[in-house]
Amino acid sequence: MKRLGARGWGLAGALTALLLARGSAQTAATPDWKALEPEMMEQFQAVLRLDTRNPPGNEHLVAEYLKGVFDKAGIPAQIFALDANRSNVVARLKGTGKKKPILILGHSDVVTVDEAKWKFPPFSATRDGGWVYGRGTVDDKDNLTGGLMTMLLLKRLNVPLDRDVIFLSEAGEEGSSNFGMQFMVNQHYPEIESEYCLAEGGGAIRIGGVAKYTTVETLEKIPRGIELVAHGISGHGSIPLKSNAIVHLAGAVARVGQWRPEIRFNETTGTYFRGLAQIAAPEHAKYYRDVLSSDPKLRAAADEWLFENEPLHSSMLRTSVSPNIFAGGYRSNVIPSDAKATLDVRALPDENPIAFLEQVKKIVDDPAVEVRFTAQNVRPASTFDARLDSEPYRVLEAAAKRIYNTVTLPTMSTGATDMAPLRARGVQCFGIGAAIDMEDGPKGFGMHSDQERLLESELYSFIRYTYEVVAELARAK
Repeated sequence: MKRLGARGWGLAGALTALLLARGSAQTAATPDWKALEPEMMEQFQAVLRLDTRNPPGNEHLVAEYLKGVFDKAGIPAQIFALDANRSNVVARLKGTGKKKPILILGHSDVVTVDEAKWKFPPFSATRDGGWVYGRGTVDDKDNLTGGLMTMLLLKRLNVPLDRDVIFLSEAGEEGSSNFGMQFMVNQHYPEIESEYCLAEGGGAIRIGGVAKYTTVETLEKIPRGIELVAHGISGHGSIPLKSNAIVHLAGAVARVGQWRPEIRFNETTGTYFRGLAQIAAPEHAKYYRDVLSSDPKLRAAADEWLFENEPLHSSMLRTSVSPNIFAGGYRSNVIPSDAKATLDVRALPDENPIAFLEQVKKIVDDPAVEVRFTAQNVRPASTFDARLDSEPYRVLEAAAKRIYNTVTLPTMSTGATDMAPLRARGVQCFGIGAAIDMEDGPKGFGMHSDQERLLESELYSFIRYTYEVVAELARAK
């Protein structure tokens, strides 16, 4: 476990005196953000250097580190664990109780790495050319650090609160949330019960080094798995058979791959595309407007362009299906009796899964191919959007304008986050994140990539953004 040395705590103490000089217990003091940069970087690098790749996870390394930081700061914190190596941390700053709590969430695990492909060691948190490189810089130790620093500053500046502010460092988000969010919701929900939640899923979008707009995730798709299993007669490969399972499966996969389910908008995606059309270059704005059109020809043409050029936006329009695994056969001279393909389905929140499965069966249209759901652990579906006319959304909009000088667009995640179980409980959850460069992902510098990185300046801006949003929502008015 890595802990701050004497030098680090000396810096924090000096900053405490400096910051407290700028405020009092009766007012929401303004942090000196420039003076805080060394501490923000120190905390960020500390959690990045803890190897919590999942599997196996070992999130207890982060949990123990954070518990030590909170203990030192005088912030009550507890560790909760289904498995001692996969622990979660909950810290709480008490308010007057006039308003319900707000939860700041970050997950402490990261995806696995191929270390040979990294220029800098993936858990070194190397600073180079104004960037910080390391696994988790974008997913999700930026949010983790933002939440940590927010708690420290609220405590340090003695900001009076009408809401409890709860921080959760959660284990297992990258594929094993039974150790993290599911465990906390099912067994310790009173510890994290809240009216609002801030977690990953959004962020300012930079193009050419300039922030163009900021996204806030207010809704997310629900992942499901569907299997196509073709059954046929086995035999010698030298005698082709009409019942060949590989042939039947290949046809079924091709039909599914060519199918695009109907376009369906909700409040979030409708608002997103309308807003994007207002700020995009004219040659792109046309497609964002046309896909919203009631004219079938305009909509179809725009849909085709988005599918070809902006597949992320195409996926936001519908329940998506992607055939990702194809398995069958064991010898080149043996016709197998079975072959299987697995489809990755990302369903709109209000999609009826049984009705959708029947749609897939009609597309497959082959009695030799069985269509069934996989046995995966399904995240709870919820049609409960975070409201766009709510206080948190207005505060997020104001903060983005102030810090990034951008408009804010609500977005529906095509992936999945651990906000889903909270949304199913009626919590209004908003996904936020540090600013990223649109060009970084295709170049191999984005989340889950082999050179994951974050600009130092954007770490500082995001921590300020997180703090100002939470302080505005929680402080005593």
